[in-house]
Amino acid sequence: MSGNTPSFLPKTGLAGLKNHWRDDLLSGFLVFLIALPLCLGISMASGFPPSAGLITAIIGGIVVSRLSGSFVTINGPAAGLIVVVLGAVQSLGEGDAMAGYRYTLAAIVVASVLQILLGLGKAGRLSSFFPASVVHGMLAAIGIIIMAKQIHVMLGVTPGTSNLFMTIAQIPHSLLNPNPDIAVIGIASMGLMVLWSTVRNPKLKMIPAPIIVVLLGMGLARYFDLEHEHMYLFLPDAHFLPHHEATVGPKFLVAISENFLSSFYLPDFSKTLTPEFLEAVVSICLVGSLESLLSAVAVDKLDPYRRHSNLDRDLTAVGTGNLVCGLIGGLPMIAEIVRSSANVNNGAKTSWANFFHGAFLLVFVVLFPRLIHSIPLASLAALLVFTGFRLASPKEFAKVMGVGKEQLFIFVATIIGVLATDLLIGVAIGILVKFAIHMLRGVRVNNLFRIHFVVENLDEDSVVVEIVGAAIFSNFLKLKAALAGLENGKKVIFQLSNAYLIDHTVMEYLHHFQHDYESRGGNCRFLGMEYHDTYSRHPLAVRKMKRNHMSRRKSDHHGLV
Repeated sequence: MSGNTPSFLPKTGLAGLKNHWRDDLLSGFLVFLIALPLCLGISMASGFPPSAGLITAIIGGIVVSRLSGSFVTINGPAAGLIVVVLGAVQSLGEGDAMAGYRYTLAAIVVASVLQILLGLGKAGRLSSFFPASVVHGMLAAIGIIIMAKQIHVMLGVTPGTSNLFMTIAQIPHSLLNPNPDIAVIGIASMGLMVLWSTVRNPKLKMIPAPIIVVLLGMGLARYFDLEHEHMYLFLPDAHFLPHHEATVGPKFLVAISENFLSSFYLPDFSKTLTPEFLEAVVSICLVGSLESLLSAVAVDKLDPYRRHSNLDRDLTAVGTGNLVCGLIGGLPMIAEIVRSSANVNNGAKTSWANFFHGAFLLVFVVLFPRLIHSIPLASLAALLVFTGFRLASPKEFAKVMGVGKEQLFIFVATIIGVLATDLLIGVAIGILVKFAIHMLRGVRVNNLFRIHFVVENLDEDSVVVEIVGAAIFSNFLKLKAALAGLENGKKVIFQLSNAYLIDHTVMEYLHHFQHDYESRGGNCRFLGMEYHDTYSRHPLAVRKMKRNHMSRRKSDHHGLV
């Protein structure tokens, strides 16, 4: 065992509830405070009623936590799905928002059935097929789209077009011509988010930033009397503007029914066979499944107990939760990384923390709907703009650039592809660019989807894994499965002297495998690395065999021990 790993593992099920309910209850409450405003904001940005996001988080907590294969993940709506869901509402509704909402619910139901089948079919490992630079590019593009749309909401302005590039082009106009009262709320909320991100005091950090932002927004909304429609008085020349541009009122607050049961809507399956419907299904299933699996893996790395999620069971559970959400009016859900990391930091021990977060949300929306109505949209938009910026921040570009210039090229190609077309085509463009780069570097066509490797027992305690040819994102699933089947506690020797090319995705996987395997008492060694050139100084950069070594490639194991 690694010295960083606790000597005991928390129990699960009812035994875990009995032993750890205090830790999980406190963490669940703190995560509930984060989730409440984010669920509302994500839902409205997705073209759904505000209550839809709350329905999803409640189902994700109360239902999915009892079925999932993870331990400390929080399930609920996520910013990464805003673009997919909003696109479905707009394309299926053709201008009718309510019709688009109900058609999209039907798409969520069908997508969730596919998710369940993928989970039952052991497809959790397929997340490895998508290269890291493409996934990060997709998320960065989503971040840009969220910022482009929500900046206008934050300033109290409605852009005159739904075209993405025109929406981006109108940002300067909105900045120069905001609704002053709403802009004060939005900019103050954004300023508080930025300020809170610099706080280092651990006791203050226990207070979630989103709830402070919402409280500030509610105070300002009360000061500007948004409960009643009136001409804003912030600027003296308001009377020169058109009436709809010079007024503030309840339309800038969250619109939610006081009877939670009236928030439920049934899906409409009448467009099931149309191309737009099928595209929505594939987009929701692919992006939702991929994000959920990647988040579950990321949260496992944060778990102080080094537990490993059962990804197939987790995907089946999320699919089941999405099925329920689609049938009663909720957004699709994923295992959400920000709330999950907060859950870990708050000391959660088991999946009961996820259950408690959902239960707190249910109690709150049933008992305090008027309180939700007093939250200004501008504050929620500020939260989303901040979230979008984190997805597409300059740090993300620098991080990818640090791995290699070709990774940055793939990353940017994916972003441009998503912005210019849609998520599915953008991701496909990123993958094709990655294939093209590999082929330019000499990877053979028959090696793109087929890997050559040998696993041999050297003695009772040692295993040799020799990789021959190229090991890249699209062919290493078989290698991953073989390594997953190794016994714990062995000495695993990776012989890479005959590996022609190892890409960043595989290098990253081998690095994580080494970390996890050694934390369970094993040992890993890598031989033959000196025969490769790297494309950057990053330790996980792409490696390609040196020219002077190609002519004397060997496949024996002399000198391994």
